[in-house]
Amino acid sequence: MTVRISQTADVQQFFEQAAGFDQPGGDQRMKTVVHRVLNDSIKIIEDLQITPEEFWKAVNYLNDLGRRQEAGLLVAGLGLEHYLDLLLDAEDAQAGHVGGTPRTIEGPLYVAGAPVSEHFARLDDGQDPGTVLYMTGQVRDTEGQPLANAVVDVWHANTGGTYSYFDPSQSEFNLRRRILTDADGRYRFQSIVPSGYGCPPYGPTQQLLDQLGRHGQRPAHIHFFISAPGHRHLTTQINLAGDKYLHDDFAYATRDELIAEIHFSEDAKGPRADIDFDFVLQPTAAPEDQTRRERVRALEA
Repeated sequence: MTVRISQTADVQQFFEQAAGFDQPGGDQRMKTVVHRVLNDSIKIIEDLQITPEEFWKAVNYLNDLGRRQEAGLLVAGLGLEHYLDLLLDAEDAQAGHVGGTPRTIEGPLYVAGAPVSEHFARLDDGQDPGTVLYMTGQVRDTEGQPLANAVVDVWHANTGGTYSYFDPSQSEFNLRRRILTDADGRYRFQSIVPSGYGCPPYGPTQQLLDQLGRHGQRPAHIHFFISAPGHRHLTTQINLAGDKYLHDDFAYATRDELIAEIHFSEDAKGPRADIDFDFVLQPTAAPEDQTRRERVRALEA
C-alpha cells in the first residue's frame, strides 16, 4: 500500500523550513527553487515508491557524477540542454524573432580565450595525422548583408574524439580559434576532420544510458559561437553529413539546417576535405542578447 504524507500540513511546514522560508536572510529566488525541488522530489518518492536503497543509490550516483565532472554530459544526454533550446525557440517565435541560423547546444567543452586571427586561422597544431579540412563561409544578417568583423569562435574534437584543455596530451588551444570576418563577412580556417565520440564507457553518464537502453555516441561536429555588434549572439554547431550517428545523436543536437556537406578529394598534398557553411544572425538592439549567456566555463571560472 502506498503511503502519502507529502501534502500534510506538518510535512509542508517542514519543507518550507528546509527551504529557508522562515529565515529573513538568503535569496528568495533560491528558496523558491529549492522548495519546488523538495516538493517534486518527495512526490516522486511517493508516486514511484522509491525505496531507501534506491534513494541512497541515487545519492551515490550524484557523488560519482560530480567526482567525474560529467554533469554537463548527463544533461545533454537526457535532452535537458536540447529542451532549453526548444524553450528559447518558442520564446523567440512568440516575440517575433524569426530567421537566421538555428541555435543548438553548446555542450560542456568550450574554453575561453582562444587566439584571435583576422579572416583566416589554422586551428590544428600539425600533430594529428587526420585528413586536412578547409572550411569557409560568410556571416550575414537576415537581410543578406555581410557582417564585417563578426567573431567566429570555433572549437572541435581531434580524430580521437577529445578536446584540448580537457585532454592534456594536446597543445594549448589546439583546434580552438576566434576568427574575425573580412569586409565581405567571410571567414576561412584550416584544421583536421574531427571524429565523433562517445561518453566515457565506464562513467556514470553511460552507466545510466545503459539502463535506459541507449547509446552515448555523438556524430562528428564542429562548435561555433558567432557574434557581431547589433546582432543576437548565436550558439550553434554543425554536424557532418554522412556520419553514422548524424540523426541518432545522444545529445539531440542535430538540426536539419545545421547539417554540413563535407566534400573529400585529393590534391597535390594528399587527401583533403572541404566545407562551405554560412551563418545568419538576427538583429537586436538589446545589449544582453549580443553576448553569450552566462554560465561557468573553462578559464572563466
